[in-house]
Amino acid sequence: MTLALRILFVALFLSVSAVAQSQLSVKKIMQDPNWMGTFPSGIQWNEQSNTIYFDYNPEQNVADSLYKIRLSNSSQIEKVSLEERKARVSPYGDYNDKRTQKLFTKSGDLYLHDVKKNKTELVLDLGESIQNPKFITDSEYAFISNNNLYIYNVKQGQIQKKTNILSGSSNDKTSKKSEKNQWIEDENLSLLEEVRTQKETSELRDKNRELLTDEEYTFYLDKQRAFNFDISETGQFLTFQTYQPDSPENTIVPNYVDASGYTEPLNTRSKVGDQTAQRDLYLYHIQKDTVFKIDVSSLPGITDLPTYTEDYPDREWEEKERAVSFSSVEFSSNDQHAVVSIRAQDNKDRWIALLNLNTGSLENLDRQHDEAWIAGPGIGSYYGGGTLGWLADDTHVYFQSEATGYSHLYLHNVENNTQKQLTKGDYEVFNPQLSNDKKSWYFSSSEVHPGERHFYKMPVMGGKATQLTSMEGKNSVILSPDEKQMAIVFSNSNTPEELYLKKTKANAEAKQLTDGQSEAFEAYNWRTPELIQFEAEDGAKPYARLYKPEESVNKNAAVIFVHGAGYLQNAHKWWSSYFREYMFHNLLTDLGYTVLDIDYRGSAGYGRDWRTGIYRHMGGKDLSDQVDGANYLVENHGVNPEKIGIYGGSYGGFITLMGMFNEPETFAAGAALRSVTDWAHYNHGYTSNILNEPHLDPEAYRKSSPIYFAEGLEGHLLIAHGMIDTNVHFQDVVRLSQRLIELEKENWEMAVYPIENHGFTQPSSWTDEYRRILKLFEDTIGNAP
Repeated sequence: MTLALRILFVALFLSVSAVAQSQLSVKKIMQDPNWMGTFPSGIQWNEQSNTIYFDYNPEQNVADSLYKIRLSNSSQIEKVSLEERKARVSPYGDYNDKRTQKLFTKSGDLYLHDVKKNKTELVLDLGESIQNPKFITDSEYAFISNNNLYIYNVKQGQIQKKTNILSGSSNDKTSKKSEKNQWIEDENLSLLEEVRTQKETSELRDKNRELLTDEEYTFYLDKQRAFNFDISETGQFLTFQTYQPDSPENTIVPNYVDASGYTEPLNTRSKVGDQTAQRDLYLYHIQKDTVFKIDVSSLPGITDLPTYTEDYPDREWEEKERAVSFSSVEFSSNDQHAVVSIRAQDNKDRWIALLNLNTGSLENLDRQHDEAWIAGPGIGSYYGGGTLGWLADDTHVYFQSEATGYSHLYLHNVENNTQKQLTKGDYEVFNPQLSNDKKSWYFSSSEVHPGERHFYKMPVMGGKATQLTSMEGKNSVILSPDEKQMAIVFSNSNTPEELYLKKTKANAEAKQLTDGQSEAFEAYNWRTPELIQFEAEDGAKPYARLYKPEESVNKNAAVIFVHGAGYLQNAHKWWSSYFREYMFHNLLTDLGYTVLDIDYRGSAGYGRDWRTGIYRHMGGKDLSDQVDGANYLVENHGVNPEKIGIYGGSYGGFITLMGMFNEPETFAAGAALRSVTDWAHYNHGYTSNILNEPHLDPEAYRKSSPIYFAEGLEGHLLIAHGMIDTNVHFQDVVRLSQRLIELEKENWEMAVYPIENHGFTQPSSWTDEYRRILKLFEDTIGNAP
């Protein structure tokens, strides 16, 4: 036997031995996730704080069913009957001041729930949808219907309409007709005497009605549509927002395997640069019977140009008032004040502003500016949301800001215009909420470790925060309505989510309520990946998950996984949303590969500077972090620098392409799944934050799009994509494949999935895709000498 044959024989023997030692296979991992067991989700309490409801599927049905656990018998999991499901109180609605009653809507009707008696009664069925129910007093309920505010007086049994907002224009009835249409009407009336008489009678009746009644103020929406109605605490004010529907150029995704047998077009999103319509905010003053349009021109910096414009000196830039979006309006309890969060639609500014309820004018309280983009936990997005409200004293506004580099909780005193930071440190705060008595905060944070989440209680004006959870991993807490108990969805890095119960005390013991893992899933000894940090070229220290093989099977080869979404955290101590990939990494490690999963620049969980490190250059620091991770493996874990592969989906697929095209000396093989290949073809909301708009900042797009670097391909590349992907369109990889063909590139192949969208649903597709990925690595870096 020649030396070459001996080497080949040994390599094949080690590979077969490794497969034999592993209990995993691609098919097993990628089958229907039900094989893993059943795990709780959608946790909710009943209003009496004695029962926990959750979605569960122990019977392995097509879809989850609703189950419950009573605190009186927490060892028993019961399936909820259809009758009980129909009778459940909505988790959304409004409580009275004493929290003894709750208003909510169901199927467009208004209901009242008595918490103590656990009884629900139908209050109003108007035949029109009722929305936004609110207590004005215990006997007066406000609500929105047909774009207008109504107040129902329970004692009198009367409904009073408080606003008059109508679609269309005041000129609709009197607007001048076209010459053609006027001729048709005149001709019709001259021919039909009875029709002419009816029209004249109707006009006379309308004229008499106007003379006999006081003129009623009406606000006409014209071509706008109204949304996001907020009723003040006394019912004397209403705010609402409007937008004018536009018609962006949506793209078409062909469905080649439609059930009809014909190719059917799917009408999907538009592309970056198609701005969403301007939003406007209005204040309806009930007593004055008038509406104020909120003017944002006084906001500091509203006309500022972004600094990237300096890179285009030959272009003439106009300083003008930027388009904005608004959050919901928050009213103080006595309706003396109102506050709103406003953000520029280019997402480079966020203002917290006081809204004068008598004039509709704005007074800026806080401006957060970022030359990249405003985001982070509790800060909301282009579509609104975010932490905002009033303390019980009606003088302090609370909100979150990344002013220090991490998202923290702040107070602003509107009487003396002073500000106080309540939480401080190199960590982030999530989902703060006031206690029922308004004397404390509850919130989650990453203070213990970026890869952990714990739940805290803190005095309302700040001070020492008491940590209420202790299990190492992620503790997602749902407080009972009486705040005495915590339902905790807990997981660690190798164990999926389970439901726990704990009293709302630091030293109480958490009791596990569910145990959903199947025997088949428990039979494998799932690894706890080592959570490490390595040093990047600029001195930053990314976190990563490291999987190390046994020395007996070690191939001295490595696979680097790139998580999707960009702004997402995956190097943490809890169960990953990439659970299939986690299991695949266990299989790779069984086969002798070292696996590294990096929270590269742009990932969530590490503050503002980490998040914005990719501004105007995707494929910059987020790619160099992968290269530095590969160098770390070579220097510290004996990995052969010529035996490193890379793979990922969506954003991870994009980075894989950038790695294969721009770093061929680092990555010998790569699998790019559902990848963005040209950011100018992706959506507006995500892309414009990071790269601005292609016609305004074309250099950012050229630096960031793989299609411009395809000539750099040297290694072995697998491209995989669903053909009806309505997120990252199949067109992306079609254009790239044509580019590769024109460049006469070899060693690349494409796998297409005719019935799959962005997130695959069929086990057969998952299996086929990951078999190809495994084969790619086995044929290249796995069995290379």
